[in-house]
Formats: sequence, C-alpha cells, structure tokens
Amino acid sequence: MPASPKTAPETQALFLWLNDALPQTQCTRCGFPDCASYARAMAEGQAAINQCPPGGQAGIERLAALTGQPVVPLNPEHGTEGPRHVAIIDEAWCIGCTLCIKACPTDAILGANKLMHTVIEPWCTGCELCIPVCPVDCIALENVTGEHTGWAAWSVDQSRTARERYASRQQRLVREEAEHQKQLQAKAEHKLADLAAHTKGTENAPEVDRKRAIIEAALAKAKARQAGA
Repeated sequence: MPASPKTAPETQALFLWLNDALPQTQCTRCGFPDCASYARAMAEGQAAINQCPPGGQAGIERLAALTGQPVVPLNPEHGTEGPRHVAIIDEAWCIGCTLCIKACPTDAILGANKLMHTVIEPWCTGCELCIPVCPVDCIALENVTGEHTGWAAWSVDQSRTARERYASRQQRLVREEAEHQKQLQAKAEHKLADLAAHTKGTENAPEVDRKRAIIEAALAKAKARQAGA
C-alpha cells in the first residue's frame, strides 16, 4: 500500500530533520542550489536520498532512517565520496579579481579588488565552487581529514557553522541588493527632476519625452519590487 501523503507540518518537520542531516557544504553537487533546497526536495519526494557526495554513505544512511527509505549507494552522477578539503590560494599568482569571493557560499575568502585574497580555513567547506571561476588557476584543494570521508570528516559544529555562514551571506546579499536598488532609484529620481539638463539636444522635445517615459517606467518597476519585497 502506498504511503499516505504527508501534511504540510509533517513535510516541514521532515525538511528540518533532513537539512540537519546534511553537512551543509552548499556545494550544489546534489543538483540543487543549496543544502536546504535539496532537503526540501527530499521532504517533498522530489529528490533521491543518494545525491550528497560530501555526506557519503553514512549520510545516505542518516537520510534513509529519517525518510524510511532503503539505504542505496551514492549516485555517481553527483560525484564520489571523499575526504573534506579546504581551498588554498597561491597568493603569489592571485590577481585580485574577486571572482572566487563572489562564488564562495560561506564568505570564507577575504580580499578586495586588485588585492590578493586568502581563505579563512574554519569557514571553508571545500565546496570547490571557487575553483572553476579562478582565471589564473591559483586555487588548490588540500585534504584536511586524511582517510576520513563523508560524515567521518565532518562534525556537527562544522556543519552548523557552515549553515550559519551561508545564511549570513544570503542576508548580506539581500541587504546589498536592496541598497543598490535604492541608489539606482535615487539617481533616476534626480535625473527625472531635471531631465532637460541630463539630456543632450534639449531642444528635441520628443527625445526628452522618450527618456522621461523610460525613467518613469523603470521607477514604477523599482517601486513595485520594493512593495512586494
């Protein structure tokens, strides 16, 4: 007999348990943008329990116990189980492009534009997302757990720190985007207030009207986004 559909509270509770059972690398190898999204998909029956290489076979066993599903091998399409790594930047070759900083899901890379970067090791999850974006190939991965793989290479405190760092980064990105939109809106309102001074060929009334319509439409969209935020 097929299992009864879960209620919304049951699905939410299962999501929370499954998310706690993931190592929180935020590596996307499971096929989802972050660990929480993968946990949500599993809770809703939309993803298999064997798609997390960092958790390894021990992780699959945890997920199986929570979902009541049978233990299965790790799906090789998502990678292989291995030790935990941390990223190491060869600072002599780093050009300060900031691409790795933008890619890091836990803000574990410190640096600024045109200045060399360095990795804050306790915050690095070894997600490998910084590797492909580096234009000078100056980032390597260092094995920090030897032969220990999967959950044997992780602790509850490390996974908790990784999740907190990821959540903090997401909040920062939302704040920065809101501030960016606010600045763009202020600039648009400033131009709209004295459009003739910001338009070449002010004797061309149709051109002024065209630009006014464009700016007003952009402002309307910006205000609508803020109202819906």
